[in-house]
Amino acid sequence: MAWESRFKKEKIINKLYNEDFLLNNLEDGCIDLIVTDPPYKTITGGDSNGANSIRPKGMLEGNRKLFEHQKLTISDWMPELYRVLKEETHCYIFTNSLNLVEMATEAKKAKFKLHNILVWEKNNCTPSQYYMKNCEYVLFLRKGKAKWINDIGGSKTVHQYKNITGNKLHPTEKPIDLLKFYISNSSNEGDIVLDPFAGSGSTLMACQELNRKYVGYEIDKQYYDVSVSRMAI
Repeated sequence: MAWESRFKKEKIINKLYNEDFLLNNLEDGCIDLIVTDPPYKTITGGDSNGANSIRPKGMLEGNRKLFEHQKLTISDWMPELYRVLKEETHCYIFTNSLNLVEMATEAKKAKFKLHNILVWEKNNCTPSQYYMKNCEYVLFLRKGKAKWINDIGGSKTVHQYKNITGNKLHPTEKPIDLLKFYISNSSNEGDIVLDPFAGSGSTLMACQELNRKYVGYEIDKQYYDVSVSRMAI
């Protein structure tokens, strides 16, 4: 196919771009799998309710650092994910409870089909005066006809992987083993995996370990540099 020769000629694969994914020049239907954790609305936490607030203070302050690149709306980039995916392929999108409904709605508008809503159960939780959150959600989507996962009959919808705590390379950094689990289930060696919001490069590192090709985009120069350093690319 024409896009395959272009990938090889222009060395587009196995590259991370320090630019806005919406400015990409990827061909239609050139990607085998998407795994991504996009920017979305979060609560700031901290001290916004005043000195006498009973909310946990400072525990969620790191979320403020993400606001600079939360200007995109889901409807801006969701159709673009659909465009670049091949037919009969999968897409995994991390989200939280605040954005789950909107994310699923926009995915449907973009013509994705919802396979399932997966749950990543963490070993830690977000402080709250309500029920403390110890999980994140993952939209498991498909483009076109249904495609089986590689671990047929062996994967459950709740996945227990330890969250990264302490000094994170990115405020929303995901464990590589979790990403490898999704990549292994929905692609084969040599396939091209896209992460349009690459953060500190964890998805791309998972691809390296699994012998998958990858294309990544990260608009924030700080985290782009972190990814390049981690991956030695």
